[in-house]
Amino acid sequence: MAIEFEFKQVIVLRTDVKMSKGKLAVQACHASVSALENARKMHPSWVKSWLNEGQKKVVAKVRDVESLEKLRCQARKDGLPNALIEDKGLTEIPPGTVTALGIGPAPEEDIDKITCDLPLL
Repeated sequence: MAIEFEFKQVIVLRTDVKMSKGKLAVQACHASVSALENARKMHPSWVKSWLNEGQKKVVAKVRDVESLEKLRCQARKDGLPNALIEDKGLTEIPPGTVTALGIGPAPEEDIDKITCDLPLL
């Protein structure tokens, strides 16, 4: 029997910034944790449900920073917790480079309204 999830988190990474696989993973982690912390402040009950359901996450991609900004604006407009990640520039890329966006955890149907057409990474 399949488990039905009500909550999820989506992490969106840019593909136009050249990063190693390890760097991509770290940026995704930053986006996940930062968005989670914002969700704790905004909707603690969502976080509790998400944690109890198994912390469903999806990683998607966009081709540029403008696409990330557009998603962030829509997430804010829809009242979804989110976090835009800017790299500190300590390793592979220049400081201030926007690399990722975390959205949620939030109700799956709300996140899907703005992320369902994004390709998976």
